[in-house]
Amino acid sequence: MRKTITPIPHPLNASVRVPGSKSLTNRALLIAALAEGKTILSNALFSDDSHYFANALKELGFNVQLDENAKTMSIVGLGGKIPTKNAELFIGNAGTAARFLTAFLTLGNGEYILDGEPRMRERPIGDLMDALKQLGAIITFPRSDDFAKHPVRGSRLARDEKGQKPLLHYPPLKIISSGLAGGKTKIAGNISSQYLSALLMTAPYAQNIVEIEIITELNSKPYIDMTLSIMHDFGVDVERDRYKTFRIKPSFYAPISNYPIESDASAASYFFAAPAICGGTVHMENITRNSVQGDIDFLDVLIEMGCSVEETDNSILVTRHSSLKGVDVNMRHISDTAQTLAAIAPFASSPTRIRGIASARVKETDRVSAVCTELKRLGVKVEEYEDGMKIYPCENIKPASIQTYNDHRMAMAFSLIGLRAEGLRIENPSCVSKTFPNFFDILGELRN
Repeated sequence: MRKTITPIPHPLNASVRVPGSKSLTNRALLIAALAEGKTILSNALFSDDSHYFANALKELGFNVQLDENAKTMSIVGLGGKIPTKNAELFIGNAGTAARFLTAFLTLGNGEYILDGEPRMRERPIGDLMDALKQLGAIITFPRSDDFAKHPVRGSRLARDEKGQKPLLHYPPLKIISSGLAGGKTKIAGNISSQYLSALLMTAPYAQNIVEIEIITELNSKPYIDMTLSIMHDFGVDVERDRYKTFRIKPSFYAPISNYPIESDASAASYFFAAPAICGGTVHMENITRNSVQGDIDFLDVLIEMGCSVEETDNSILVTRHSSLKGVDVNMRHISDTAQTLAAIAPFASSPTRIRGIASARVKETDRVSAVCTELKRLGVKVEEYEDGMKIYPCENIKPASIQTYNDHRMAMAFSLIGLRAEGLRIENPSCVSKTFPNFFDILGELRN
């Protein structure tokens, strides 16, 4: 199956709204399950990832009610207790669910197996496992051949301060739990900030104080700020020394009768980028520059390229009046928008250099390699580096079928190029259901 993207021959003048934030929805689901009492999430994201997470909580015995029409999720938390003592959970390729559930399950009293699709079995989780073991958790592999080493992939990732490679252990995992003791732990921050977020959200229900030390540079710091913000919303504060150490005392989350989820900033980035490619204006509803989501900072990249950004009440307008210029930008903290920038870059008047995204190689696919491969397929000159790429302007983009590697962000980002270039087809467009099931419907609204 493939989808042909039809160019829009005129400047844009559109108003759109994207679904609720995946990052906020999944964090709120986890914390609501830990709180004692009923929490209702409004404007929650309904996608493959959030369904996997919500269904896993159901399988663990929680009362979870989903109303997709109303975009609400309700969950009755049990004060840190997990009802089911044995469960085998399948979480597809939902990396957030895998990391968050691994930490969450250490609070239970039983044995749990966590597994996913073949790609999930290639996404490292060893640093989180090691950090949890330092806090008293028991995590093993249910099959002897599930301890894998991938030196090529691992060599692309930054080493820690002692020059050691990351711990490249992979699902499936077996968590044998009788509560989390707590204490001191160390963890790398250069592969996924979700490891630290998982520890932070779970830590209040450990038996003792948890102290976390970050031993490498921390990627995606805004996502940690988001985690700390939502923990505060539910009544738990964390002591910390910047992004070096974190201290969490035993405490309890309070349920919230209505917790609104703002629109997803990562999803919004595609529609922020659309006027940069086509000209004109896009009005994005239900999100502001004060968003707790770090990917809102992608707007700063667009401003540097020559777009203007205006904020109104609970919405943002992005406009491009003149030509774009290339940028040299480190996207370490907003790596999920790197593919979006890569889609804009061929239309700029000078080269664009994207840096700091080595961790993107262990996402849904090796996003650095995949982006470079598909841009070359379109006739765009691109240079690939360990931590990113350099993309050159291209006046004549070739018609091509874009391979998406079952990566939702590849499909969404490269669709943007088709808004201006003829003959662009997206293979496996249904992969957007991972986080944004109605993406192509909303993309069509740009023609109005």
